[in-house]
Amino acid sequence: MTRIILGAIAILLAVAAGLFFYVIPVRIDAGRNVVTPHEPYAISAEAQALHATLDVADLHSDMLLWMRDPAQRNDRGHTDLPRLREGRVAFQVFSSVTKTPSSMNYEENSADSDNITPLAIAQRWPVDTWGSIRNRALYHADRLNRLAENDDAFTVIRTRGDLDAVLAARQSDPMAMGGLLATEGAHPLEGDLANIEPLWEAGYRLIGLQHFFDNELGGSLHGLSGAGLTDFGREAVAALLARGMIIDVAHSSPAVVAEVLAMTDRPLVVSHTGIHGHCPVTRNIPDGLMRAIAAEGGLIGIGFWEDVTCDDSPSGVAGTIIAAIDLVGLDHVALGSDYDGTITTTFDASEYAVLTDRLLAAGLSEDDVRQVMGGNAIRFFREQLPE
Repeated sequence: MTRIILGAIAILLAVAAGLFFYVIPVRIDAGRNVVTPHEPYAISAEAQALHATLDVADLHSDMLLWMRDPAQRNDRGHTDLPRLREGRVAFQVFSSVTKTPSSMNYEENSADSDNITPLAIAQRWPVDTWGSIRNRALYHADRLNRLAENDDAFTVIRTRGDLDAVLAARQSDPMAMGGLLATEGAHPLEGDLANIEPLWEAGYRLIGLQHFFDNELGGSLHGLSGAGLTDFGREAVAALLARGMIIDVAHSSPAVVAEVLAMTDRPLVVSHTGIHGHCPVTRNIPDGLMRAIAAEGGLIGIGFWEDVTCDDSPSGVAGTIIAAIDLVGLDHVALGSDYDGTITTTFDASEYAVLTDRLLAAGLSEDDVRQVMGGNAIRFFREQLPE
């Protein structure tokens, strides 16, 4: 009875918060997703010339979580279409965050709390998202699809043909870009394989298995159990792969990663991460698993924040990319910013040229930089997306 009463109180407080924010609009993401203040970065003429020719690709942005207008340049956060275009981004993965625990730490979290319910209410998401994780993912997809409807140069990428069309359009129009939908954890399935189809129809092509807590599919890197896949998790992974979904294990427990590797020869993604041997923290999975993922043709997206790089300066991010190349090989390394993922960075999406500069300064060739900054990711998704 006490638990029921406390649950009812929590719902009433969430509703009250939502009504407050409805009557008195505020910037709900104020103070989050900060870019560290800095003077304009010095960028060599060589780097500027190279960057002007790049098709940048990034494997992880949480832009859809926040209710600022992504079509307009904003004075907060890390990403919106104008800043992505300024940074020469051709291909951006947009992740749907549908549930996060109250503690949200890298060491240990239970699944008993949820920060997203009050956020959904406060940001005036549709009422059907307040109690449904699946509907939150569908709402985020609707946001991205509506963005494409109102911007002729932006495409939601569902197929290899969509990606090819974006790349072809960029030959004459550098504003052309594509966005691909991903889930931050597979809990939008809500324990039911029938929910794979509506997610697919909405445009999802990359499915993260876990986020900050253990879910119906298995153990999280930050959960309580450290477990591998559940029986449902094994069924879900098989069904997702059969449908053509690409699997992301960025927040999965080492046991889950090992089991998924054993289940399939389809390449996996680690969308936003660091390298454990370079930055030995819980958030970065063991180097041996990274090598195993790469050995199967997988793709490793390097994040831009201090918790995974141990140095979030542009040179520090470049150093983590170099460490990843040394560990898994050039062909398997990409960008995985985690922009707008409630993190602090030292450059936003409009400033990608500084990373090009620092990679050149670290000794990579122009061809190597071209691969890391987008070529590897674009090649991977051209191979893995459906026809």
